[in-house]
Amino acid sequence: MILFFGDPKLKLFAVEISEELSIESIKKLSWVLDSSIIESKEIKEKFVGPKSSMITPWSTNAVEITRNMGVKNINRIEVFVSSKISKEFDRMIHEEYKSLDQNIFENNLEPEKVKFIDDLKKYNNEHGLALDDFEISYLENLSIKIGRKLTDSEVYGFSQVNSEHCRHKIFNGQFIIDGKEKSNSLFELIKSTSKKNKNSIVSAYSDNVAFIGGPKINQFQPKKGDRASYYINKEIQSIISVKAETHNFPTTVEPYNGAATGSGGEIRDRAAGGTGSLPLIGSAVYMTPYSRLNNKKIWEQNIKQRDWKYQTPIDILIKASNGASDFGNCFGQPLIVGSLLTFEHEENNTLNSYDKVIMLAGGVGYGEQKQAYKESPKKGDIIVLLGGDNYRIGMGGASVSSTDTGSYNNAIELNAVQRSNPEMQKRVTNTIRSLFEMDENPIVSIHDHGAGGHLNCFSELVEDIGGEIYLDSLPIGDPSLSFKEIIGNESQERIGLIIKERDYNLVKRIADRERSPIYKVGKVTGDNKFKVVDRKNNIETINLDLDSLFGDAPKKIITDVTKTSIFSDLEYDTSKVYEYVENVLMLEAVACKDWLTNKVDRCVTGRVAQQQTVGEIQIPLANCGVVSLDYNSYTGIASSIGHSPVSGLIDPSVGSINSIGESLTNILWAPLENGIKSVSLSANWMWPCGNEGEDSRLYKAVEACSEFAIDLGINIPTGKDSLSMVQKYDGLKVKSPGTVIISASGHCNDIRKIVKPVLNKNSGDLYYVNLSFDEYKLGGSSFAQTLNKVGSDSPEIKDPVKFKESFNLVQNLIYKNNILSGHDISSGGLITCLLEMCFSSNDIGLDINLSNLGCSDSSKLLFSENSGIIIQSNKDLEKEFSSIDVKCSRIGNTNNKGVLNIKNFENNFSFNINKYRDIWYSTSKDFDLKQTKNNKAIERFNNYKNQPLEYIFPNGFNGNDISNNSDKKIKAAIIREKGSNSEREMAYMISLAGFDVKDIHMTDIISGEENLEDINLLVAVGGFSNSDVLGSAKGWAGSFLHNPIAKKSINKFFERDDTMSLGVCNGCQLFIELGLINNNHAEKPKMIHNDSQKFECTFSTVNIEKSPSIMLKNLEGSRLGVWSAHGEGKFVFPYEEKKYSIAGKYSYDSYPANPNGSNFNTAMLVSDDGRHLVMMPHIERSLHPHNWAHYPEDRNDKYTPWVKVFNNSYEWLISKLY
Repeated sequence: MILFFGDPKLKLFAVEISEELSIESIKKLSWVLDSSIIESKEIKEKFVGPKSSMITPWSTNAVEITRNMGVKNINRIEVFVSSKISKEFDRMIHEEYKSLDQNIFENNLEPEKVKFIDDLKKYNNEHGLALDDFEISYLENLSIKIGRKLTDSEVYGFSQVNSEHCRHKIFNGQFIIDGKEKSNSLFELIKSTSKKNKNSIVSAYSDNVAFIGGPKINQFQPKKGDRASYYINKEIQSIISVKAETHNFPTTVEPYNGAATGSGGEIRDRAAGGTGSLPLIGSAVYMTPYSRLNNKKIWEQNIKQRDWKYQTPIDILIKASNGASDFGNCFGQPLIVGSLLTFEHEENNTLNSYDKVIMLAGGVGYGEQKQAYKESPKKGDIIVLLGGDNYRIGMGGASVSSTDTGSYNNAIELNAVQRSNPEMQKRVTNTIRSLFEMDENPIVSIHDHGAGGHLNCFSELVEDIGGEIYLDSLPIGDPSLSFKEIIGNESQERIGLIIKERDYNLVKRIADRERSPIYKVGKVTGDNKFKVVDRKNNIETINLDLDSLFGDAPKKIITDVTKTSIFSDLEYDTSKVYEYVENVLMLEAVACKDWLTNKVDRCVTGRVAQQQTVGEIQIPLANCGVVSLDYNSYTGIASSIGHSPVSGLIDPSVGSINSIGESLTNILWAPLENGIKSVSLSANWMWPCGNEGEDSRLYKAVEACSEFAIDLGINIPTGKDSLSMVQKYDGLKVKSPGTVIISASGHCNDIRKIVKPVLNKNSGDLYYVNLSFDEYKLGGSSFAQTLNKVGSDSPEIKDPVKFKESFNLVQNLIYKNNILSGHDISSGGLITCLLEMCFSSNDIGLDINLSNLGCSDSSKLLFSENSGIIIQSNKDLEKEFSSIDVKCSRIGNTNNKGVLNIKNFENNFSFNINKYRDIWYSTSKDFDLKQTKNNKAIERFNNYKNQPLEYIFPNGFNGNDISNNSDKKIKAAIIREKGSNSEREMAYMISLAGFDVKDIHMTDIISGEENLEDINLLVAVGGFSNSDVLGSAKGWAGSFLHNPIAKKSINKFFERDDTMSLGVCNGCQLFIELGLINNNHAEKPKMIHNDSQKFECTFSTVNIEKSPSIMLKNLEGSRLGVWSAHGEGKFVFPYEEKKYSIAGKYSYDSYPANPNGSNFNTAMLVSDDGRHLVMMPHIERSLHPHNWAHYPEDRNDKYTPWVKVFNNSYEWLISKLY
């Protein structure tokens, strides 16, 4: 039966129940849905809603919320929006309903059990398995060998585990180019970098992630993972995880979930490294056709649009970036490195464009050295699944991803539509985190679920020994799934483990506490077979020798010829330089990326030392992301991105070299432990293989990449390939440019010394170093793109030895504090670099003379993208670089006029910084108009440069003296729910004040194991409890209000007079929803969506107001920088301002510095007695100066003034208790 709640003219909730609900249960549903029940079995209005066959992640979370509130017998809850007001309809995930009745969730599919295949060739074509003739012949012979027909699960399983996506047959293949056999495979070329330059590699090619050496660190963690326990510091020998993944095909088909699950898959790869490791930060790259946002960009209009197959480029860019951002936000991984490229070019009867898009997700994290390698499973070990149910997801799978898009019918390709549930992945990862942090980790082996689902995961877990999987033990979210679909679907957010039978109860206790579903699904058999059995019905759906499943295919032979593409030269007029600059600054690759960074959490973990935004204006200019490895030292990991596919069209070797070069000039500004030798690379290859000349080009690109890395003394211990980068339309084939994306990572051993592209206003000359050691050339440049050209000749890095020596010299200068600011030259060329260095501050400019660079062609000099750097320094850098025989030229200094003046021989140019910054920002504004509501995109554009960061520190504040004199310990507790993601940084901050800090999960409260009676300070932390389904913290609040034990615990805590509390972000929303701050008011405040109607992340300032707050008592009058990151942060007050104790207000009363539009500009609210404080800003992520996105240069603090918050708490409680 289906019950309806809501307003038929606006929005309805359809609730599927298996048994009639009590009146009390219906009341609970009305409360949590904030809607009344409709006494009708049919709603005769038109609606837009989810596909009937697809249970959404939203539904999964909503049902779980109701179960935690004690409401049973609910199967599904979905949202339907009236067609009259619905503005979003995506045919990939939505349906239009003429009315809503009792059959909207009806699924008449009868699940198939086992189907034996008569005609393998026909089955291959019908189901898009991408098996070649040899593989079909192999399976036919295998069928004869075992004396029976193969099952559909066996054939499907073989196609997945042997797909190009999973087995990398081209990279492992034998290349014959122009009739000559190459001596090395592509994979051998890449692996040779690690053989020649092992450097700090710990593990390479043996896992889905690489590990490099890290320092000893203090791991701040709870003592136990299976129960509430106090935080401790534990020293470990760290290793650094490096990984990047692509999710191109699913993102092309359905961008939001494709990019989201791409991000999730990459996180799972790192979590499943060794016997478990922990993700820290993420990266994302998007490459699509031109957006065609407006008619301003003439170069876009000169290429005919296609009849886009699935999504328009602008839809892909908005939805994909939303998907990747939302996943990181909800999971709790800051996305602080990234890139964007749009490109189309038609010449020589070939259209090159990213119609099959590129979506790369990467990141770094850390593990423990003794856990770097998996152990060998033994007979009798058990196979365990962590994570959610099975749905009909990704049955296009690895095989369809391995073919040109458009090769199969839509039904097959639509099987690749993914389903994102980051909160489920958070629960799974938290379980792994607890196991990883044990002194003896019980995990024997671990594998993520990705392409091929259970098939790939479980078969690879037992690849060397054999095992069997119990089909009847796998969780089913869709009862219509066939056996093949149960075992092969790609439902995300799952991890497979092998553990000892004796350890299962411990692992289950941890999983149950974290609310991670856990299933015992099989065992290790030791018979070298892979079996999948339904024990209830005594059916075997797979029973094959492992050798048979993984095939015995000969090495793939790739034969190709060299095909040279000649692109025409650029034609330009230096008198049009101003027009050219405007065009280049509006190109997506060059323009401001604020539309990407303003919606992604860049501060979660409290470890971020460098993210994208810099300077007093806070605009995204930094190309190097840095994260600390622990909370009390200055060691960390630096990461960057590099790519140059347009220069690669001219010459694939040059494209590879320039891609590595860009990644290195981006990471250069973080002080690395051993200079360039600290860097390891991930190389992700996206190529339109199988088209004449492209396999030859790929070989040339990989060979150059390998040789250049070896010459630089660095390695490439990880990577991935996606070699079917073609989109087919009727009568048209569009090739994506052959692309390698390089991710560079390394151990940064002083995160305080990172150089930023922010000019020092008071001193320092500007120096230029041409690291290409090549002539200035315009081929492959952004400037060329704006002329609809590629160009005939592109600059490359001619001298890897001098490049390496220059890199290390700059590193030494950074260590000696001899560099004031610096920036790399890449997309947009030298002119863009100079302008960007002026953009982050008001009233600053440059006086530049380029004549001594020796290029009289000013257009070529300003727009060429020769690898290079600009450095601001008080040191004589010409002399420094001459010591390594590298030319470094002093080119100018700063001015306070807000103008960039450039002289080059007879040419003189003058650029008003305010004008050109707005032009650069305008593309971001145009994207923001597509994703931001209530005219906030225009408001942001008008205000971004008028809300500079200005601080007032507390009088006499000394950030190096924060200790309390008392040795008395007071008990504090972090309370968290599934989806919380700020507990570690908050617990550490509290511990600094002298508290013993306890980790308490909601499961501990609901079970009665914890009742808060011994706790004096309670902090509810930020995150996305229940993925913010049904409103921020509504589900969390429901767990308190509708569980008698939990309700009694929280009420008793707040009734005591010896307690204090703090609620931050999601915790603030919780305490507001529970009515705990203004409990004497008839009407309570509410927290609602930001005015922009989207997630906002910003670093802005808050004024600490005079208030009763105990925590803020000696901060009143301060104006302090602080991170905010939330989607529902708007305080709405039913009464006038004087009825509330507002403890903190945003310093500017308009967007974006006030990110949510709160009544009375409220950032912090305190109870009238001053003991209970709530706030949306994240003080725990703003603890250290390196956490601030911009910190005063004249201060030398260890901690920021926010450290006083818990010192004040401690002192008050000491006076109360002793």
